[in-house]
Amino acid sequence: MKTRDDEMREQAVKFHERNPDVWKLFVRFTFEKINKGFRHYSVRGIWHRIRWETPAGDDGLERFKLGDHHARFYGDRFMRMYPKHAGFFRQKESKAKDQPATGHGEATPVKIFNT
Repeated sequence: MKTRDDEMREQAVKFHERNPDVWKLFVRFTFEKINKGFRHYSVRGIWHRIRWETPAGDDGLERFKLGDHHARFYGDRFMRMYPKHAGFFRQKESKAKDQPATGHGEATPVKIFNT
């Protein structure tokens, strides 16, 4: 059975393919924290920095600039790509792993504000 977590991961992969600049910024901002001596940090802290301090991400009109649920997958990817820093982001087990897929596409501003 496909889960909501599977569905969200697929959406995060598509987002990543459309926005490679976000990954570069995620890595850069994360290493800035590591190099300042942080042993742990918030995935959402890095994510919000990208959201508020850069123009990176989708257009914000047809697609959200940075979808909130993508952040977790970037944290997972960072720790896989840089195993020396496994555990830098403390992440909870996803509740979406126990939920069935919704079949809905990724949320967009158009879907939310023009319903």
